[in-house]
Order: sequence, then C-alpha cells, then structure tokens
Amino acid sequence: MESVNHFSTIALLIGEPARAAMLWKIMDGRMHTATELAIAADLSAQNASMHLAKLVKAGLLSVAKRGRLKYYQFANPNVAYVMEAIANLVPKENLMSPDDLSDGSRIKYCRTCYDHLAGKVGVAITDKLLSRKIIETNHQDFMISGSGIKWFERLDISIPELKENKRALARKCLDWSEKRPHLAGAVGAALANKLFDLKWLQRTKNSRIVSVTPLGQKKIYDLLGLVV
Repeated sequence: MESVNHFSTIALLIGEPARAAMLWKIMDGRMHTATELAIAADLSAQNASMHLAKLVKAGLLSVAKRGRLKYYQFANPNVAYVMEAIANLVPKENLMSPDDLSDGSRIKYCRTCYDHLAGKVGVAITDKLLSRKIIETNHQDFMISGSGIKWFERLDISIPELKENKRALARKCLDWSEKRPHLAGAVGAALANKLFDLKWLQRTKNSRIVSVTPLGQKKIYDLLGLVV
C-alpha cells in the first residue's frame, strides 16, 4: 500500500498543469532558473518557487546555486524517461510549445529528448545501429555488441567507462512522434554530445529542435550510410 501511495503522490506532482509545464521545459536537457520556469508555466515567481520546492523534495528535480541564481534540472534521467513515456499518450500536435508550433515538422524530424536524440533522425540512427549490429535488442533495453564497442571507440566513446556509471547503459526510449524506440541511456547521451561537439548537429536557441549541419549530413552518411 505504501508503494501505491508513493506512486499516487508522484503522479499528482507531475500531473498538476503548472508543474507539468516546468518539467516539459526541462526536457530540452538544459538547466533553467526559477524565472525561466515560471515564465514557461505562466506563474508568479513566488508560486513557481513553491512548485519547484515540491518537485525537489519529491526527488524529481535537483537544484544548484550559482551566484545568486538557482538552476533546476532533472534529479536523474529516469524522470526524463517518464515524461517521454507520458508524451506517447498525448496527441502529437498538443505536445508542441508555442515556439515550436510553426516548426512542427522540424521538431518531429530531429530534437533532443533530454540529453539524447529523438525524432525521425534519432530513430533512424538507432535503426542503423541495429541493422549494423552495433547495438542489439535486449528485452526492454539495448546492449552494445563486441563490434559495437570498437565502433564507439572510433568516436572516442568508451563503453567500459560508461558502464562504470550508475546510469543505465543503453535504454530504449519510445519516441512520441515516431512511436518507435530511439537510443537513450549513457550511450545515447554520449553519442548525442559527440555529434554536437563535432558540429554535425546544432541546437536551436530556446527550443528542443536540432538541425543537421551540411558537415553532419556528409559525415553521418559516411559513418552509417544514412541520408539525413
């Protein structure tokens, strides 16, 4: 009964509209100030602080103080997986923020899902990794093959080092726009970060939308035989 009560408490915290808006804002993978989250949820600073305190106390958010400002982010990646899973129950057109409505096709094409890639490009990359047996299906998760470990090494991504983290290595995250899984977990985050560092992908300011650069189009094709 205790676990049911705890589940109910978490569901109520996430389900409250203002808090849901703030959590959805954090899905872009960035740390946000209370002011930014208050604007996202259309709240006063005082009300936003009250809601944020509840989310921190419940272990859904963590807060870091830098100077006079407090920055909020998910306490752990599992919160992002829960948010993405819930998103699969919502009609696609209702999931876009006002800033993204005019770019509906772009956010469905390529975006961040917290700290890894999603959308058509994220799913396509995952499919290529599967077809080339770089990753393999393992029930609810993915696993990295022996040849996959060497493939990631060529991108300067160490699978043994990632295994030392407490975070799940390679998770299946059901994509809300494609309705198929994309690669999440420590490996998904490391791969996304590498593609951003290489300037193959580029973030869009104040949005989860990701653009594939001309360099990225060529390099991703060379790497995976994938046209994006």
